[in-house]
Amino acid sequence: MTYTEQEIASQPDCWRRAVTLAAEVADLLPRPGERVAVTGCGTSWFIGQSYAALREQAGLGETDAFCASEWPTGRRYDRVLALSRSGTTTEVLDLLGALRGQVPTVAITADPDTPVMDLAEKVVVLDFADERSVVQTRFATTQLALLRAHLGENLDSAIADAGLALSENLPASLTGAEQFTFLGRGWTVGLATEAALKMREAATAWTESYPAMEYRHGPISITGPGRVTWMFGELPAGLAEQIDRTGGSLVTSPLDPMADLLRVQRLAVAIALSKGNNPDQPRNLTRSVILTS
Repeated sequence: MTYTEQEIASQPDCWRRAVTLAAEVADLLPRPGERVAVTGCGTSWFIGQSYAALREQAGLGETDAFCASEWPTGRRYDRVLALSRSGTTTEVLDLLGALRGQVPTVAITADPDTPVMDLAEKVVVLDFADERSVVQTRFATTQLALLRAHLGENLDSAIADAGLALSENLPASLTGAEQFTFLGRGWTVGLATEAALKMREAATAWTESYPAMEYRHGPISITGPGRVTWMFGELPAGLAEQIDRTGGSLVTSPLDPMADLLRVQRLAVAIALSKGNNPDQPRNLTRSVILTS
């Protein structure tokens, strides 16, 4: 097995550990009523988008998500949450340094021996979810599991669904699809964007992602025979019929959307291997983006 496959398979156990850890680090994470901003790069930004939507949906306070390079200067927040698997991403570190002394900051990382430990005021370490693969799988979902548990969600069914997502056979037709469009609503928009990124990174596949209600405002024109539309969560009324008329294939699932993401991760690996590619080390990518001046 590749490292990526091993890390994908370990996610139910990682999520269980994250649920336990959430109670232990509750005082470090955003508190009810605080105005919060979440930041990160790539996968971490997309996970931040999902968390922001869930936190607002839970009525716990206004929550925004920004990629670290596009931080909106001049806005005031009660706390900033930075997500960084490596703890070395240049844009995240620069932002934490600029915010030091202005607003409380907390980071979630996988590596305790990195600069983020000094630049963030408080740090939650998920070293048990760190990865050898360049492509993020288990760290992304484990930090979201931690944050969902901190919001008060019971993740028992999500963890059970993750087991199903790992054990069920993927339709053979999906590995030969020409193009994938991932859709979400609310907190699953971030998951849809992350799914598209995983397929691009690991499988070098042609992928797009949109909020589900926006898909009909132009993007549906790309759908057709040999192309797949994958919905995270509940499908908007009438959309299945429209996709059917294009000749494209629709994928939906009753699984918790975070667990459904594991199916995309597995599919990305399957496509990569079918092409003779190494999903652990995609072309043009490194574990962390470290910029030099």
